[in-house]
Amino acid sequence: MNESTVPVTGAASSGVLPGVGRALVASGQIDLLSVQKAYQRAIKNRKSLVSELVESGAMSALTLAQTVCAAFSTPLLDLDAVNIASLPDKLIDEKICQEYLLLCLGKRNHALVIATADPSNQEAEEKIKFITQRSVEWVVVEYDKLLQVLKAKGAPTAETIDSEFIEDDFQDGELVELPKVATELESEVDDSPIVRFLQKMLNDAVLMGASDLHFEPYETTYRVRYRIDGELREIASPPPAIKDKLASRIKVISRMDISEKRVPQDGRMKLKISPEKTIDFRVSTLPTLFGEKIVIRILDPSSAKLGIDALGYEEAEKQRLMRAIARPYGMILVTGPTGSGKTVSLYTCLNLLNQPGVNIATAEDPCEINMPGVNQVNVNDKAGLTFSAALKSFLRQDPDIIMVGEIRDLDTADIAMKAAQTGHLVLSTLHTNDAPTTLTRLRNMGVQPFNIAASVILITAQRLARRLCVKCKVPTELPEQTLKEAGFKEEDLDGSWKPYRPVGCAACNNGYKGRVGIYQVMPISDEIQSIILRDGSAMDIAAQSEREGVRSLRGSGLNKVKLGLTSLEEVLAVTNE
Repeated sequence: MNESTVPVTGAASSGVLPGVGRALVASGQIDLLSVQKAYQRAIKNRKSLVSELVESGAMSALTLAQTVCAAFSTPLLDLDAVNIASLPDKLIDEKICQEYLLLCLGKRNHALVIATADPSNQEAEEKIKFITQRSVEWVVVEYDKLLQVLKAKGAPTAETIDSEFIEDDFQDGELVELPKVATELESEVDDSPIVRFLQKMLNDAVLMGASDLHFEPYETTYRVRYRIDGELREIASPPPAIKDKLASRIKVISRMDISEKRVPQDGRMKLKISPEKTIDFRVSTLPTLFGEKIVIRILDPSSAKLGIDALGYEEAEKQRLMRAIARPYGMILVTGPTGSGKTVSLYTCLNLLNQPGVNIATAEDPCEINMPGVNQVNVNDKAGLTFSAALKSFLRQDPDIIMVGEIRDLDTADIAMKAAQTGHLVLSTLHTNDAPTTLTRLRNMGVQPFNIAASVILITAQRLARRLCVKCKVPTELPEQTLKEAGFKEEDLDGSWKPYRPVGCAACNNGYKGRVGIYQVMPISDEIQSIILRDGSAMDIAAQSEREGVRSLRGSGLNKVKLGLTSLEEVLAVTNE
């Protein structure tokens, strides 16, 4: 089919910007003038607006599909994963599919499930309803892939497949976003509306950049919240009646005990969003008064492969870290509260160190990011596989680099320290407020000062602050006294910069989009080693590190304010001084 001959129907002849155009403008992905110009060209060339935007290079097909999916609350489907030969051919006339660029995926109850790049095409929807006497359920697909499928689609088969759409997408602990032929038989767990609801919640969470999903039952309500840029946002309030079926569905695909509702459980599942990309989910259930609360952590392996520059280290901090991980042995500690990005930082370092000639072993509880070439072990306390037991085994496996998910006790700390002193590079985490207090924490565990001084080579403390939206942030005036109380020095207030404040637009979340790291990177110098050996306090270590040019967390955050990356309010909220 020649796309240039496709008639522009409905709104295309009226001069009014179609729904998909308005949605793209509202999302902030493209400005109004560009859409209007593209629409005029589309009318002139007798094309659809979507085809004009993609073919002119104004937007990529994937970005457009993701934006439209979020705007119209429709599922997003990757056509690369669809077996075209298995799709029904007689549910809709082929001429209609070619005219409006549609692909019929099947039927569910009395509705037809139709793949399209433009779910706002009301004329196509009304025509299908009139001809088939069925309602339409849209599924968004990428425009270029849809064109390829329509061109490659073979002759119709002899019979119509009477199927349910996405009736059983979850197989063997893995969630695959595919339309499949399924039977009419439904169990309590394999309930089609539950499957579709969970599928949509997971897809939307990935598209919106959420880090966690919370399914929370209460006496008369049930809510779903996403954690986006560190903040929880309520997304949906489904009927409370679905809570048990939804919990059972999640347990099945996460390989948990579906009959056990009285104790917490942990599991994992996967979402295949394209043939090349799969996202892992870590699932945790917790019995509450009114049902099981379920929290799903999104673990995107690609986050560890963005590179160290993407984490937000400043040049001096980056160089200190790079020098430390280049050392043949010693211990590097990453500290900070839960959710501060410690795991991503560790795996970013491991990604740099992961070479064919290096043996890397990790012990975690649980392993959050899968990395080929790294030997990863899940700690299992019930089975006796503790951090210390895993470390002892690692040392018999000829390792070069060891990563310990967390140092929790003296036994683990002692083995890790000895490994660092005997020719191994050891990376681990601790839950402390900043770099200097990490050494005090190790002393409180019972680690001897000489072991700390002989093994630890660098400590980095970190926080994650919300990043200001580049499209809507504006300069603001703050009193000089306020800036000084926050920690700015007199020489910083030279008038060469201005702080920014959040505003909020269609492209962000209340003025923020994404997060930026705030780091305190403290190498263990000879002077700091001397303080440790004489059992000095965290204050002594902090004073010495400051003399050596190491910024505190607050100081690092204030520098991000000077650079316009985040707001002063955000830095004050995530750091203590």
